Amino acid sequence: MTTTEQQTDMKPYVVHTVGDASETIQTPGMVRQPAIVPGKGDTTKIWMGKVTAAPREKGPPHTHLEAETAAYVIKGHVRVYFGENFEEWIEAGPGDFIFVPANTPHIEENPYDEEQEGILCRAPDNLVVNL
Repeated sequence: MTTTEQQTDMKPYVVHTVGDASETIQTPGMVRQPAIVPGKGDTTKIWMGKVTAAPREKGPPHTHLEAETAAYVIKGHVRVYFGENFEEWIEAGPGDFIFVPANTPHIEENPYDEEQEGILCRAPDNLVVNL
């Protein structure tokens, strides 16, 4: 049987709202609200949710271990510092996508006066280790 022929009991589903931020790991400076979470529903690998950052908020250095992260900015701006002594950075605004490779220590910041809001997708799971 090929992969496309394999039978599964898993079915597509809709999540109508994000969960409470207390249900997932957080980094100071950002609020992550879960929507698609391994172990809930049928997903086994992907964590997806909404993220917000208050104006002029900067989080601590952290990593997501073996998890890759992709994000979409809905409103506001987010700056991601990385590299030696976090001296390099990228900045994304509304309509932009961001990718952070696995095992990449980084810092996220909203350096402006407007709240930042986006969608995060991480696999496997929402692994967060504050450094």
